[in-house]
This record gives sequence, C-alpha cells and structure tokens, in this order.
Amino acid sequence: MVAGLFVSNFLACDARIDPSSFIQTRMAEDKKGLVIGIDLGTTYSCVAVWHQQHNRVEIIHNDQGNNTTPSCVAFTDHERLIGDAATNQAALNPENTIFDAKRLIGRKYSDPLVQKDKMLWPFKVVAGVNDKPMISVKYKGQEKILIAEEVSSMVLSKMRDIAEAYLEKPVKNAVVTVPAYFNDSQRKATMDAGAIIGLNVIRIINEPTAAAIAYGLDKRNDCVGQRNIFVFDFGGGTFDVSILTIENKVFQVKATAGNTHLGGEDIDNRMMNYFVEEMKRKRKVDISGNPRALRRLKSACERAKRTLSYAVTTNIEIDGLFQGIDLLSSITRAKFEEINMEVFEECMETVDRCLKDANMEKSSVHDVVLVGGSSRIPKMQQLLQDFFNGKDLCKSVNPDEAVAYGAAVQAALLTKGIENVPDLVLKDVTPLSLGVSLKGDLMSVVIPRNTTIPIKKEKVIVTIEDDQYSVRLPVCEGERVKASDNNLLGSLTISGLPPAPRGYPFDVTFTINENGILSVSAEDKVTGNRNEIIISNDKGRLSDAEISKMIKEAENYKSEDEKFLKKAKAMNDLDYHVYKIRKALKKEEISSKLSWKEKEDIMSKISRATDMLDSQNEMEDIVAIEDFLKDLKVISERIIMVMEKIV
Repeated sequence: MVAGLFVSNFLACDARIDPSSFIQTRMAEDKKGLVIGIDLGTTYSCVAVWHQQHNRVEIIHNDQGNNTTPSCVAFTDHERLIGDAATNQAALNPENTIFDAKRLIGRKYSDPLVQKDKMLWPFKVVAGVNDKPMISVKYKGQEKILIAEEVSSMVLSKMRDIAEAYLEKPVKNAVVTVPAYFNDSQRKATMDAGAIIGLNVIRIINEPTAAAIAYGLDKRNDCVGQRNIFVFDFGGGTFDVSILTIENKVFQVKATAGNTHLGGEDIDNRMMNYFVEEMKRKRKVDISGNPRALRRLKSACERAKRTLSYAVTTNIEIDGLFQGIDLLSSITRAKFEEINMEVFEECMETVDRCLKDANMEKSSVHDVVLVGGSSRIPKMQQLLQDFFNGKDLCKSVNPDEAVAYGAAVQAALLTKGIENVPDLVLKDVTPLSLGVSLKGDLMSVVIPRNTTIPIKKEKVIVTIEDDQYSVRLPVCEGERVKASDNNLLGSLTISGLPPAPRGYPFDVTFTINENGILSVSAEDKVTGNRNEIIISNDKGRLSDAEISKMIKEAENYKSEDEKFLKKAKAMNDLDYHVYKIRKALKKEEISSKLSWKEKEDIMSKISRATDMLDSQNEMEDIVAIEDFLKDLKVISERIIMVMEKIV
C-alpha cells in the first residue's frame, strides 16, 4: 500500500558518527598496503604520496617530467594512448581522442548539459541502455563503445602507473577526490572507475576539503583559536567553494556550494565560439562542423587563455585551419574578460551564497585560498579580492597540486604503519537536504543541507490508516517544502506491520558514510521487520544544473515571500491610516480647523488609497504604495497638530 505519512517525533539519536572512525573503517586486508592520493580532474590529473623518510607529501611527476597529466585518452589503428601522448595527437585524430569524460560520469544521456556538451566534442556520444551516455570511437579499425567510467578508469590506471614507477612497488589502494557538489551517483561512478582497473578507492573526499588540508597543515600552529578558510576551487571542468574552520587538529567544513559543470573548459569554448564567428564574419567560412579544425582552435584558445594570465594581449595563429585558410588574429585581455564575464559573475554569486549558508561575514574569513588552474585568471582574482574588501589572496599553495596534496595526507592517515602523519580530523558536509515525502506532499527533512558527515539520523514515522500492512517511503533530496518539487531518489517499502490502529510507529534511519553515499533503512522494532536500500538511483540522481536550480528556486521563493510580507505590511499600514484620518475628519472640531483646499487634498488621497486597498490582489508597485503611505503619514501628523491646538 502506498500511503501518506506523518512524522511523530525526532528521536534524540542524531547519532553523529565520530570522525575518528574514519581510520577505524579500514578494511583490514585490502588496506594494509600503501595508499596514494589522486586528484582525478576534468582536464588534468595529479597523483601524490606521503614520503615516510622526509615526513611530507611528494607530488609524483609523470614520464614527461610533469606533475600533472592530461585526463585524455585516445585510440588509433594501433594503440591506446593516455595522458600527454593522447593530447599530442589530438589535432590529427580528434574523433577518437576523448577528453572531459568527468563531465559525463554519473549522468544520463538526456541530461541537457550532456546534450549541450556533445555538440562541442569532436568524438561521438550516443545513448546506451537506461539512457546512459556512451562514447563511440574507432580502435584498430573497429567501433568501440565506452562508458565514462571506463575512460576515467584509464586515467586512473595512468596515475597508478606513474605512482608505481616512482615507488617501485605495486599500488592497490587510493584516495580519490571529487567536486564537493558531486551527487551520490557521481561518487559511486568514481569508485566504480577504480574498481574497473582493480584500484580500491577506499575514500572519496571533496576537492576543496583536500585543498584546505594542503594549505591548513602549516597554518594550524600559526594562530590561536579558530581560523576560517575560504577555498575558491576553479578548475578545468568544475567549480567549488567551501568555508572551513581549522581549530587544533579538526578541519570542519561549514558550508559548500558550486557547479560541477563550470570551469576552464567553458572559458575555452567561449573563446572558440568567438573565433568561429570571426572566421564567419571575416573569411566567410564556417568551421563549426569540422572536428579537426575545432580541435586545433580549442588548443590555441587554451594557450591564449594561459598567456592572458600574465600578458595583456596575445596572437592566435593557425596555418591552414580550414580549406587552406589561415587564422591570423589577436585577442586582448579586455576582450577575453568581456567574453567570459557571465562565467565570472556566476562564480561570484556562488561565493556569496556559500557565505550566507555558513552564516559568516566576509570580515570573519582569515584566508582566501586559490585552487585550480582557472583561479589564475587576473579578472577572477580581482573580483574575488574586491568581494573580500581588498583582502590579499593566498597563493602559497600550487593551485594545480593542492588537491592531490590533501588527498595524499588523507591516504597516509588510512595507511597502516606510517608514522609522523599530521594528526587531523576531517568533518565534511552534505550539499543537499535529504528527507521523506509525507502526507500532503510535504518534504520532511531528516538531514539538512550542509550537515557534517558522516552522520546517522532517525525519525519515528506512524501509519495513517488502521491495520496498515505496508508503507512506502519516498526518499527525496532538495530545498523545497513541497516534496514533488524536489528530486525523488528512490523508495523504500517496509512490510509485515502488525494489525493496529492508525498511528502505529516505526523507525526510519538515514545514514551518510564518509564518502557521502546515502543509505536509508526502516525498521519495526516490535516485529523486527526491517528493510534497507542504498540509493543507487537507477533513474539517475540530480545533475549539477538541477541541484543549482533547486537552491536558486528556494532562494527565489524566499525572496518572493519577503516581498509579499513587505507588501502586506504596507497595505495594513495604509488601511490603518485611512481609517484614522476618516475618523478624525468626522469630528467637527477637527474638520473646521482645516481649509477647504486641505480637505479636498485629503479626500483625494483617501480615495486613491481606497482604490489601492480594493485592488490589493493585483500587482501593485510596492514602491508606489510606500511612497503614498508617506503622504498619509504627513496628513496624520497634520491632524495631530490640529488636535493639539484644540486641546
């Protein structure tokens, strides 16, 4: 039976899991070996390890001598290439060179963002079973279909190979970072990517949290008491901001916000579109349908973006870009900023929202830490510095390596036998509220947004019908009061309830583990009947755009409520002054003291006020109402003066 539900009461068990249990949750056998930290990025990845002899993190360079490796995989008639080798041949083999796979992981093919991205990618993306996006390439003369997890697993395998070459020993375990706004499905998909290559992902941690570890380890002894750190993580494909407090050994996330589909790639694409339009305008050719030309242009735009971080102008020169036509152009930093101003403004809106979620003033932030390659953009730094009233931005950590650094510290904590590892405890948060749908389509929040995880919370729920045998519990995530406006993650049914009058209680438990993955259980403690689900969400969790949309909608509705209350108060004040003035004018001793012109003016304004009150259900301008109310208050003061003279 599908039934509406009432919540009886919150159990006193808000059973918050002790963060120190992070270390206790190791799997005894699998985690005896060394654990590495991997920053699995959209455009570049990085791997690091705790160096026991030097008691510090070592960023591991690849076979090209670089500390970061392109998250790129290519297929040719002869071989598969990963990393720098794949990027170097991308212009000659664009249809079979895969990048940005992280933007597909955990998503559905029908996702509007996937549909938008596929128009920009030279490789083919098609719909698979259960609306799963599949990447189609040619390998050794045959078509090969890949899922995003497979591509990510190839990048992970490259990072593992880099680590094994440096350590000269096999590596089976890793801590992998994800954007703070990755949902449950995307986190599981990341763990699956490791499983595909036999890499045991023992912990998923959020990228801004990892970056805060990299910055905060040296700061713990520099200050007395609590230190508030704002992490601005603007990478190649994702954008996250987090506010953390550091006090002694505890790193606690207060709030997080972001967009898992906003980064340097979007900036590159905007620049690329600008030059495509320039080619149309100046050379009368359209290169938008030519994958090879677009790939070459995209690479040139990425180089230009990097150059404009230190220069005020740069040239774009590509010989034989399309049909023998060369592209010879230039772009100034001012034009670059104009093209991407919408991206920068969206970032700053997210910064403001994160501070509001944390209930923290700008002045309370001690350090603003820049992470991610896109945080090097001068305009972005200027806007951020202006927002924080001229505060100097912290650039002491390498923005490309900070996340992997923090992951390596967490990995060391999870590796047995390593000594002198910094003693710290991580307390992260969940990005969206989680709860159940009750009778009347009401969203009952069990775990609020920005609650510290891992966590376990219980609620007592009661039946609403006599002799109810079973109850279905819809599990939702989102910030709206109406459950149907939020995202349905799945449903849990508990059966075998004993015959009883309505109001029979049973327990529902929400648990979010240290990886941010949710499980829900329901139990009738009288009969012992119990059921549990881990939200695997066969239909797909929310996309990042939907998450941002929900939060923005909740903010919009809040703003509308505030406007409504402001208008209602003004209308009530208006009605009160109309009543007071009319009552005063009925008194002869007051009316006789007013001139004919004064009385005519007062009656005209009373008539206008009456019209406003009669049409208050219509869209009256609140500014006009408040201005008119000021006039009535002046009249009230005039009448009071008259009354005082009479007395």
